[in-house]
Amino acid sequence: MQALLDVVLPVFLVIGAGYLAVWKGGFSDSGVDGLMKFTQSFAFPCLLFRAIWTLDLGPDFNPWLLVSFYTGSLTGFVTGLLGARHVFKRDWEDSIAIGFCCLFANSLMIGLAVTERAYGAGALEANYVIVAVHSPFCYAIGITAMEIARARASGSPARTLPRTVLTAMFRNALVIGIGLGVIANLTDLSLPTPVTGALDLVIRAALPAALFGMGGVLCRYKPQGDFRVIGFICAVSLVLHPAITWTLGTLTGLSTSAFRSAVITAAMAPGINTYVFASMYGRAQRVAASSVLIATALSVLTVWVWLSILP
Repeated sequence: MQALLDVVLPVFLVIGAGYLAVWKGGFSDSGVDGLMKFTQSFAFPCLLFRAIWTLDLGPDFNPWLLVSFYTGSLTGFVTGLLGARHVFKRDWEDSIAIGFCCLFANSLMIGLAVTERAYGAGALEANYVIVAVHSPFCYAIGITAMEIARARASGSPARTLPRTVLTAMFRNALVIGIGLGVIANLTDLSLPTPVTGALDLVIRAALPAALFGMGGVLCRYKPQGDFRVIGFICAVSLVLHPAITWTLGTLTGLSTSAFRSAVITAAMAPGINTYVFASMYGRAQRVAASSVLIATALSVLTVWVWLSILP
């Protein structure tokens, strides 16, 4: 119970404050849009650039961290895709959007915040390793699957697929921030102190602003759509993904710090990017929006459970 009070509730209270502010008219929809634009297009790319730029994996880095997390993530996508197609009888494009909801955990806005609250800022190194791969990995899978489905439906030539996927990925500000961070890390880039100080000012605003803005965004969504599909997405995201990560992390001997980061990140609800992806293609938007809202609410309790059983 103390973990719930000290770690989980502060994060979700900030989200709730944003929800309440918009619901009661104290914060406008345009204000929420501006806040989310700032965090998604500027603050988080700066945070990722800084984190990847200064990341030192060292000889102790265990690649099983990524295998444990992304095996669960990919399994979630396949489970969501096939479940939507064969159990809920959705068409292939809807099924891919639903699979993406099971694939894209909220590793950045809530995953970082919960891990930092639980174990301190020094425990975030493994989180940053996961996050560095997250957007490129998830968007590559989602966009590739959707473009294949659309190409098959329209009879478009397969040779245009790689260009379409790469163009969509490298328009994403998070991917750009990660890519620049990798370049800076590999070239041992040095920036003047005033520049790094400015970066740090922006970065410190990223998490609280994003959590507050996320609450405002969720206020727009009504829990509509197929509730059986939404329940299915919640089960895959909040239970199956972290369970697979836990199992593989245990079998492969991850360090305690890396194991905690991997499981907590895997236990996150679907992120806002799942709705962004659904909107990009105009598929399963109500299900995606409702899944973000309901799974985020449920994760108040499920994250507490995972925290209580972690070493």
